[in-house]
Amino acid sequence: MMKRLFYIGLLLCTISLGHAQKTIPLDTLHWEINAKSYVLENFKGQEAIYLQAGSMTLKDASFLNGTIEYDIFLKKAPAFPGVYFRVNDSDSEHFYLRPHQSGNPDANQAIPTTKGIAPWQLYYGPKYSFRYNYTYDDWIHVKIVVDGDRAQVYLNHSEQPNLSWQLFHKPKEGQIQFTGGGAKALHIANIVIDRENHEIKNFKPIERKSIEGLVSQWEISDKFEEKLIQDPTALKTVINGRTWGKKISVEEGTAANISRQVKLYDDKPGNTVFAKTTITSDKDQTKLFEFGYSDRVVVILNGQPVYRGNNTFRSRDYRYLGTVGLFDAVYLNLKKGKNTLLLAVSEDFGGWLVTGRFSNPSVVKTK
Repeated sequence: MMKRLFYIGLLLCTISLGHAQKTIPLDTLHWEINAKSYVLENFKGQEAIYLQAGSMTLKDASFLNGTIEYDIFLKKAPAFPGVYFRVNDSDSEHFYLRPHQSGNPDANQAIPTTKGIAPWQLYYGPKYSFRYNYTYDDWIHVKIVVDGDRAQVYLNHSEQPNLSWQLFHKPKEGQIQFTGGGAKALHIANIVIDRENHEIKNFKPIERKSIEGLVSQWEISDKFEEKLIQDPTALKTVINGRTWGKKISVEEGTAANISRQVKLYDDKPGNTVFAKTTITSDKDQTKLFEFGYSDRVVVILNGQPVYRGNNTFRSRDYRYLGTVGLFDAVYLNLKKGKNTLLLAVSEDFGGWLVTGRFSNPSVVKTK
């Protein structure tokens, strides 16, 4: 009798430990793997997956709050390995490493995906990343704690969070998905999901200073093909052919995210929209308009093109990121009364963004 009770107790203890740890086996029973290639193998003493140019999604499971932990073995090569959580269609929360940026302020990234676009050209700086020196000869432990609208990340069992940030979407259950090293495959091991442990500690997110005087809201057109605005004489036809009504507002005190209202990656052709604001001037005058965009822009005032620019990733040098800010400016010849300002913004990847302000906004009104 005593022997039987011992084995029952041992079984219950084993079940309890397994439930608490939530270790996920690395096999196709638990994961849907979509990658150029992958290998399940023992690597540096750990049962691991060697994942190249693809992702692995946890099957038949959803995640709202809890702790996500895993080990990763990095290479010093351009890659963006990380984890998406609360994945719903093309929206998610995302944290990833940049092993090739070891020691730099952008060695990693906390970011949302919105309609399939990850706008790191908007969410940049110490609020969303931190300096870290990676190792390339041992496993690195990553721990992400998620609770409500807050998240924290701990690297290598740090006692204090390396980064605390406000999550970008409203809390909603979704899938968990891991990505490897892109073209340079990386090993991932010891994936643990614990939905019961979601305690946030010492939550001190970094504040980002807002840019003053920005146009706070833009009206957005439907999507169309960028090639349609290459001929200035055809602009009137393109503008008149648009549908309107959707609006976007400035986020992070920096720029408005077009992806909030328009989906770039769908079955409809086009990568360009018009962002519109109406300027009311009390007289004929020339005013400096500072603006930012991603990735390319044509500025049109009262139907006439006045500026074309390119802010694409690596468009100016090999490390140019194309982050958005008030880095461009144009003198606008305003007429007395209402003026229509359109920014035709075209996107490749990294953030579909628009922002702008007048250097002296008190002399004009925008709506």
